[in-house]
Amino acid sequence: MTELKSMTLEELEAYFKELGQPKFRAGQVFGWLHHGAESFGEMSNLPRALRERLEAECLLTVPRVERRQVSRLDGTVKYLWRLGDGNCVETVLMRYKHGNTVCVSSQVGCNMGCVFCASTLGGKVRDLTPGEILDQVIFTEKDSGERISNIVLMGIGEPLDNFDHVLRFLTLVNHPKGMNIGMRHISLSTCGLVKKIDKLAQLGLQLTLSVSLHAPDDETRSRLMPVNRAVGVELLMDTCRRYFETTGRRISYEYAVIDGVNDGDEQADRLARLLRGQPGHVNLIPLNEVAESPLKPSRRVRQFQRRLEGHGVTATVRRKLGGDIDASCGQLRRRSMLERDASFPEEGFS
Repeated sequence: MTELKSMTLEELEAYFKELGQPKFRAGQVFGWLHHGAESFGEMSNLPRALRERLEAECLLTVPRVERRQVSRLDGTVKYLWRLGDGNCVETVLMRYKHGNTVCVSSQVGCNMGCVFCASTLGGKVRDLTPGEILDQVIFTEKDSGERISNIVLMGIGEPLDNFDHVLRFLTLVNHPKGMNIGMRHISLSTCGLVKKIDKLAQLGLQLTLSVSLHAPDDETRSRLMPVNRAVGVELLMDTCRRYFETTGRRISYEYAVIDGVNDGDEQADRLARLLRGQPGHVNLIPLNEVAESPLKPSRRVRQFQRRLEGHGVTATVRRKLGGDIDASCGQLRRRSMLERDASFPEEGFS
Protein backbone atom coordinates (compact mmCIF):
# COMPACT_ATOMS: atom_id res chain seq x y z
CA MET A 1 0.00 0.00 0.00
CA THR A 2 1.10 3.56 -0.66
CA GLU A 3 2.10 5.61 2.39
CA LEU A 4 1.00 9.15 1.58
CA LYS A 5 2.35 10.90 4.69
CA SER A 6 5.96 10.32 3.64
CA MET A 7 5.35 12.08 0.31
CA THR A 8 6.17 15.70 -0.39
CA LEU A 9 3.40 17.94 -1.68
CA GLU A 10 4.86 17.72 -5.18
CA GLU A 11 4.86 13.92 -5.03
CA LEU A 12 1.26 13.95 -3.83
CA GLU A 13 0.32 16.16 -6.76
CA ALA A 14 1.89 13.66 -9.15
CA TYR A 15 0.14 10.79 -7.38
CA PHE A 16 -3.29 12.39 -7.60
CA LYS A 17 -2.69 13.28 -11.24
CA GLU A 18 -2.18 9.55 -11.89
CA LEU A 19 -5.51 8.94 -10.18
CA GLY A 20 -7.14 11.40 -12.58
CA GLN A 21 -7.77 13.90 -9.77
CA PRO A 22 -7.25 17.69 -9.93
CA LYS A 23 -4.05 19.09 -8.47
CA PHE A 24 -5.77 20.80 -5.55
CA ARG A 25 -6.76 17.43 -4.08
CA ALA A 26 -3.12 16.89 -3.15
CA GLY A 27 -3.10 20.07 -1.09
CA GLN A 28 -6.29 19.06 0.69
CA VAL A 29 -4.92 15.64 1.60
CA PHE A 30 -1.53 17.11 2.60
CA GLY A 31 -3.31 19.40 5.04
CA TRP A 32 -5.37 16.58 6.55
CA LEU A 33 -2.31 14.37 6.96
CA HIS A 34 -0.26 17.07 8.65
CA HIS A 35 -3.03 17.98 11.07
CA GLY A 36 -3.54 14.52 12.46
CA ALA A 37 -6.34 12.93 10.43
CA GLU A 38 -6.77 9.38 11.68
CA SER A 39 -8.77 8.04 8.75
CA PHE A 40 -9.48 8.95 5.16
CA GLY A 41 -13.14 9.06 6.11
CA GLU A 42 -12.43 12.26 8.11
CA MET A 43 -11.37 14.09 4.96
CA SER A 44 -14.77 15.64 4.45
CA ASN A 45 -13.85 17.92 1.55
CA LEU A 46 -12.92 14.92 -0.64
CA PRO A 47 -15.50 13.11 -2.78
CA ARG A 48 -16.76 9.93 -1.15
CA ALA A 49 -15.50 7.76 -4.01
CA LEU A 50 -11.99 9.17 -3.62
CA ARG A 51 -12.01 8.61 0.12
CA GLU A 52 -13.03 5.00 -0.40
CA ARG A 53 -10.30 4.49 -3.00
CA LEU A 54 -7.65 5.97 -0.70
CA GLU A 55 -8.88 3.75 2.12
CA ALA A 56 -8.46 0.68 -0.10
CA GLU A 57 -5.12 1.58 -1.70
CA CYS A 58 -3.22 3.74 0.79
CA LEU A 59 -1.67 3.36 4.23
CA LEU A 60 -2.44 6.01 6.83
CA THR A 61 0.02 5.77 9.72
CA VAL A 62 -1.57 6.53 13.09
CA PRO A 63 0.53 5.76 16.20
CA ARG A 64 -1.36 4.72 19.31
CA VAL A 65 -0.51 5.83 22.82
CA GLU A 66 0.59 2.65 24.58
CA ARG A 67 1.62 4.59 27.68
CA ARG A 68 1.74 8.25 28.70
CA GLN A 69 3.83 9.33 31.69
CA VAL A 70 3.86 12.82 33.18
CA SER A 71 6.72 13.95 35.39
CA ARG A 72 5.67 15.18 38.82
CA LEU A 73 8.86 17.23 38.92
CA ASP A 74 8.53 19.41 35.83
CA GLY A 75 5.52 18.32 33.75
CA THR A 76 7.60 16.62 31.07
CA VAL A 77 5.52 14.05 29.17
CA LYS A 78 6.90 10.78 27.80
CA TYR A 79 4.91 8.89 25.20
CA LEU A 80 5.30 5.26 24.29
CA TRP A 81 3.81 4.98 20.81
CA ARG A 82 2.74 1.68 19.31
CA LEU A 83 3.42 1.66 15.57
CA GLY A 84 1.42 -0.17 12.94
CA ASP A 85 3.68 -3.24 13.01
CA GLY A 86 3.52 -3.59 16.82
CA ASN A 87 6.92 -2.05 17.52
CA CYS A 88 7.08 0.84 19.97
CA VAL A 89 9.19 3.98 20.23
CA GLU A 90 9.35 6.79 22.77
CA THR A 91 8.87 10.53 22.34
CA VAL A 92 9.30 13.27 24.96
CA LEU A 93 7.47 16.60 25.26
CA MET A 94 9.45 19.21 27.18
CA ARG A 95 8.15 22.63 28.16
CA TYR A 96 10.40 25.69 28.26
CA LYS A 97 9.76 29.42 28.60
CA HIS A 98 10.55 29.85 24.90
CA GLY A 99 8.07 27.16 23.82
CA ASN A 100 7.45 23.44 23.69
CA THR A 101 10.10 21.05 22.41
CA VAL A 102 9.51 17.49 21.27
CA CYS A 103 12.32 14.92 21.27
CA VAL A 104 11.64 12.38 18.52
CA SER A 105 13.02 8.95 17.67
CA SER A 106 14.34 8.13 14.20
CA GLN A 107 14.69 4.33 14.47
CA VAL A 108 13.19 1.40 16.31
CA GLY A 109 16.20 0.59 18.47
CA CYS A 110 19.78 1.61 17.69
CA ASN A 111 22.92 -0.11 16.42
CA MET A 112 25.49 2.38 17.72
CA GLY A 113 26.10 0.57 21.01
CA CYS A 114 26.95 3.56 23.24
CA VAL A 115 27.36 1.98 26.66
CA PHE A 116 25.59 4.75 28.61
CA CYS A 117 22.43 4.78 26.50
CA ALA A 118 19.30 2.67 26.95
CA SER A 119 18.26 3.14 23.32
CA THR A 120 20.86 0.66 22.13
CA LEU A 121 19.54 -2.27 24.18
CA GLY A 122 18.49 -5.03 21.79
CA GLY A 123 20.03 -3.27 18.78
CA LYS A 124 18.24 -1.77 15.81
CA VAL A 125 15.05 -3.34 14.48
CA ARG A 126 14.34 -0.97 11.60
CA ASP A 127 14.35 2.62 10.40
CA LEU A 128 11.29 4.78 10.91
CA THR A 129 9.68 6.15 7.77
CA PRO A 130 9.52 9.94 7.28
CA GLY A 131 5.81 9.75 8.08
CA GLU A 132 6.41 7.82 11.31
CA ILE A 133 8.92 10.43 12.50
CA LEU A 134 6.50 13.19 11.56
CA ASP A 135 3.68 11.38 13.39
CA GLN A 136 5.52 11.84 16.69
CA VAL A 137 5.35 15.62 16.29
CA ILE A 138 1.80 15.70 14.94
CA PHE A 139 0.26 13.40 17.52
CA THR A 140 2.22 14.77 20.47
CA GLU A 141 0.79 18.17 19.57
CA LYS A 142 -2.66 16.70 19.06
CA ASP A 143 -2.66 14.71 22.31
CA SER A 144 -1.25 17.51 24.45
CA GLY A 145 -3.28 20.29 22.84
CA GLU A 146 -0.14 22.44 22.90
CA ARG A 147 1.74 23.94 19.97
CA ILE A 148 5.13 22.37 19.26
CA SER A 149 7.69 25.02 18.32
CA ASN A 150 10.99 23.11 18.52
CA ILE A 151 12.21 19.64 17.59
CA VAL A 152 15.26 17.69 18.71
CA LEU A 153 16.23 14.50 16.89
CA MET A 154 17.77 13.01 20.02
CA GLY A 155 15.42 10.14 20.79
CA ILE A 156 15.89 6.46 19.96
CA GLY A 157 18.21 5.78 17.04
CA GLU A 158 21.03 7.52 15.17
CA PRO A 159 19.41 10.06 12.80
CA LEU A 160 22.25 10.01 10.27
CA ASP A 161 22.03 6.21 10.09
CA ASN A 162 18.53 6.83 8.68
CA PHE A 163 19.75 9.71 6.53
CA ASP A 164 17.30 9.78 3.62
CA HIS A 165 14.20 9.31 5.77
CA VAL A 166 15.32 11.94 8.28
CA LEU A 167 16.01 14.45 5.49
CA ARG A 168 12.57 13.78 4.05
CA PHE A 169 11.05 14.29 7.51
CA LEU A 170 12.83 17.65 7.81
CA THR A 171 11.41 18.73 4.45
CA LEU A 172 7.91 17.72 5.52
CA VAL A 173 7.89 19.26 9.00
CA ASN A 174 9.34 22.50 7.62
CA HIS A 175 6.67 22.88 4.92
CA PRO A 176 4.55 26.06 5.29
CA LYS A 177 1.36 24.12 4.54
CA GLY A 178 2.24 21.54 7.16
CA MET A 179 3.59 22.08 10.67
CA ASN A 180 5.80 24.91 9.41
CA ILE A 181 8.56 24.43 12.00
CA GLY A 182 11.64 26.36 10.87
CA MET A 183 15.01 24.68 10.50
CA ARG A 184 16.53 27.01 13.09
CA HIS A 185 14.15 25.45 15.60
CA ILE A 186 15.41 21.94 14.89
CA SER A 187 18.45 20.18 16.38
CA LEU A 188 19.90 16.93 15.07
CA SER A 189 22.18 14.83 17.25
CA THR A 190 24.73 12.36 15.90
CA CYS A 191 27.32 10.08 17.44
CA GLY A 192 29.69 11.10 14.65
CA LEU A 193 29.06 9.38 11.30
CA VAL A 194 31.63 11.48 9.45
CA LYS A 195 30.61 10.71 5.87
CA LYS A 196 27.02 11.56 6.65
CA ILE A 197 28.05 14.78 8.44
CA ASP A 198 29.90 15.83 5.26
CA LYS A 199 26.83 14.93 3.20
CA LEU A 200 24.59 16.94 5.52
CA ALA A 201 26.92 19.94 5.30
CA GLN A 202 26.51 20.08 1.52
CA LEU A 203 22.76 20.61 1.95
CA GLY A 204 23.29 23.88 3.82
CA LEU A 205 20.38 23.38 6.20
CA GLN A 206 19.98 25.95 8.97
CA LEU A 207 19.42 23.37 11.70
CA THR A 208 21.69 22.93 14.73
CA LEU A 209 24.05 19.95 14.61
CA SER A 210 24.83 18.37 17.97
CA VAL A 211 27.76 15.96 18.08
CA SER A 212 27.88 13.42 20.89
CA LEU A 213 31.54 13.64 21.84
CA HIS A 214 31.63 12.38 25.45
CA ALA A 215 35.44 12.02 25.57
CA PRO A 216 38.42 13.96 24.21
CA ASP A 217 40.64 10.92 23.51
CA ASP A 218 40.31 7.76 21.46
CA GLU A 219 40.88 5.33 24.31
CA THR A 220 38.03 6.65 26.45
CA ARG A 221 35.67 7.44 23.58
CA SER A 222 36.12 4.00 22.02
CA ARG A 223 35.21 2.37 25.35
CA LEU A 224 32.08 4.50 25.58
CA MET A 225 31.14 4.64 21.90
CA PRO A 226 32.04 1.75 19.57
CA VAL A 227 31.59 4.03 16.53
CA ASN A 228 34.84 5.77 17.51
CA ARG A 229 36.86 2.65 16.72
CA ALA A 230 36.17 3.21 13.04
CA VAL A 231 36.41 7.01 13.09
CA GLY A 232 38.66 8.42 15.79
CA VAL A 233 38.45 11.76 17.56
CA GLU A 234 40.80 13.66 15.25
CA LEU A 235 38.92 12.64 12.09
CA LEU A 236 35.64 13.53 13.76
CA MET A 237 36.90 16.98 14.72
CA ASP A 238 38.27 17.58 11.22
CA THR A 239 34.82 16.74 9.89
CA CYS A 240 33.22 19.16 12.35
CA ARG A 241 35.56 21.92 11.23
CA ARG A 242 34.58 21.29 7.61
CA TYR A 243 30.91 21.38 8.61
CA PHE A 244 31.31 24.84 10.14
CA GLU A 245 33.34 26.12 7.20
CA THR A 246 30.67 24.88 4.77
CA THR A 247 27.53 25.92 6.65
CA GLY A 248 28.61 28.73 8.97
CA ARG A 249 26.59 26.97 11.68
CA ARG A 250 28.35 26.36 14.96
CA ILE A 251 28.18 22.90 16.50
CA SER A 252 27.01 21.89 19.96
CA TYR A 253 29.21 19.20 21.52
CA GLU A 254 27.38 16.91 23.92
CA TYR A 255 29.42 15.52 26.79
CA ALA A 256 27.85 13.12 29.31
CA VAL A 257 29.91 13.53 32.46
CA ILE A 258 30.58 10.08 33.97
CA ASP A 259 32.08 9.44 37.38
CA GLY A 260 35.72 8.35 37.14
CA VAL A 261 35.56 7.84 33.39
CA ASN A 262 35.71 11.20 31.60
CA ASP A 263 35.40 13.86 34.33
CA GLY A 264 39.00 14.56 35.36
CA ASP A 265 40.84 17.88 35.10
CA GLU A 266 43.26 16.37 32.59
CA GLN A 267 40.36 15.39 30.34
CA ALA A 268 38.83 18.86 30.65
CA ASP A 269 42.20 20.34 29.61
CA ARG A 270 42.45 17.92 26.71
CA LEU A 271 38.92 18.72 25.59
CA ALA A 272 39.72 22.44 25.65
CA ARG A 273 42.78 21.85 23.46
CA LEU A 274 40.71 19.75 21.07
CA LEU A 275 38.15 22.57 20.65
CA ARG A 276 40.65 25.42 20.43
CA GLY A 277 39.72 27.71 17.53
CA GLN A 278 36.54 25.73 16.90
CA PRO A 279 33.29 27.76 17.01
CA GLY A 280 30.73 26.02 19.14
CA HIS A 281 30.01 25.16 22.74
CA VAL A 282 30.04 22.17 25.07
CA ASN A 283 26.75 20.97 26.51
CA LEU A 284 27.59 19.05 29.67
CA ILE A 285 25.06 16.35 30.52
CA PRO A 286 25.03 14.97 34.06
CA LEU A 287 24.80 11.26 33.31
CA ASN A 288 21.32 9.86 33.71
CA GLU A 289 21.44 6.44 35.28
CA VAL A 290 20.17 3.40 33.40
CA ALA A 291 19.42 0.26 35.40
CA GLU A 292 21.45 -2.06 33.17
CA SER A 293 24.56 0.14 33.12
CA PRO A 294 27.34 0.22 35.76
CA LEU A 295 28.15 3.86 34.91
CA LYS A 296 27.34 6.55 37.46
CA PRO A 297 26.85 10.34 37.30
CA SER A 298 29.90 12.47 37.93
CA ARG A 299 30.14 14.47 41.13
CA ARG A 300 32.43 16.97 39.38
CA VAL A 301 30.16 18.47 36.73
CA ARG A 302 30.51 22.06 37.95
CA GLN A 303 34.27 21.70 38.46
CA PHE A 304 34.57 20.31 34.94
CA GLN A 305 32.54 23.23 33.60
CA ARG A 306 34.70 25.80 35.42
CA ARG A 307 37.86 24.12 34.15
CA LEU A 308 36.63 24.41 30.54
CA GLU A 309 35.58 28.00 31.03
CA GLY A 310 39.02 28.76 32.41
CA HIS A 311 40.36 27.77 29.00
CA GLY A 312 37.89 30.04 27.24
CA VAL A 313 35.49 27.26 26.22
CA THR A 314 31.77 28.04 26.43
CA ALA A 315 30.19 25.27 28.49
CA THR A 316 26.65 24.89 29.80
CA VAL A 317 25.07 22.20 31.97
CA ARG A 318 21.95 20.67 30.50
CA ARG A 319 18.84 21.00 32.61
CA LYS A 320 17.52 17.57 33.60
CA LEU A 321 13.89 17.04 32.66
CA GLY A 322 11.65 14.04 33.28
CA GLY A 323 14.14 12.22 35.49
CA ASP A 324 11.40 10.52 37.48
CA ILE A 325 9.90 8.94 34.35
CA ASP A 326 13.19 7.95 32.63
CA ALA A 327 12.68 10.63 29.99
CA SER A 328 16.10 12.25 30.29
CA CYS A 329 18.98 12.05 27.84
CA GLY A 330 20.15 8.46 27.38
CA GLN A 331 17.16 6.89 29.10
CA LEU A 332 14.81 6.38 26.15
CA ARG A 333 14.51 2.83 24.98
CA ARG A 334 12.66 0.74 22.45
CA ARG A 335 9.81 -1.26 23.85
CA SER A 336 8.03 -4.17 22.23
CA MET A 337 4.93 -5.94 23.36
CA LEU A 338 7.08 -8.88 24.38
CA GLU A 339 10.25 -7.36 25.83
CA ARG A 340 13.60 -9.02 25.42
CA ASP A 341 16.15 -9.28 28.21
CA ALA A 342 19.19 -7.15 27.49
CA SER A 343 22.09 -5.68 29.41
CA PHE A 344 25.00 -3.37 28.78
CA PRO A 345 28.52 -4.68 28.25
CA GLU A 346 30.46 -4.07 31.44
CA GLU A 347 34.01 -4.53 30.17
CA GLY A 348 36.18 -1.74 31.49
CA PHE A 349 33.41 -0.13 33.55
CA SER A 350 32.56 -2.62 36.29
